[in-house]
Amino acid sequence: MPEQVAMTSSTALSPETLPFPFDIRFKSSKPAVREALAGVRQALAPLGLDMEELQTVELVLAEALNNIVEHAYTEQEPEQDDLITLRGDHRGDGLHFRIIDRGEAMPDGKPPLGHAQPISPVIEDLPEGGFGWFLIRDLAKDVCYRRIGAENLLDLRLAIALDLQG
Repeated sequence: MPEQVAMTSSTALSPETLPFPFDIRFKSSKPAVREALAGVRQALAPLGLDMEELQTVELVLAEALNNIVEHAYTEQEPEQDDLITLRGDHRGDGLHFRIIDRGEAMPDGKPPLGHAQPISPVIEDLPEGGFGWFLIRDLAKDVCYRRIGAENLLDLRLAIALDLQG
């Protein structure tokens, strides 16, 4: 059965009205993350972001969402509610995103600090991971994680589309 991505918008899609806030819900899987990112691109299209801004949004969201797929939901719990919700909003201070999941809480109740990893010139010596949280923290202006009941909430703000009317 194909993965489902649902996207809703609380406003009409017209040139005068930006499609925010948007809400995308999908099952926890890498293919569904790719589909959700395509939905984000579609929702952001009216903003006319340049390629670098759009790639920044996609990189930050892909890192955060793939971390949820890989770490928050475990294969040992197949009955677990493995939905992820991604909400987006355009405000005067940039793009705001909230990611909600019902997976495992982050270790120690907070996201990793994310330090730059040493880069070896030898491909076999490159680290497998460790870049994600460094990139998220470097590219997002605000990163706020909290656990409320059985849900993880991750709020991110990217200082993008600042000169557009919200």
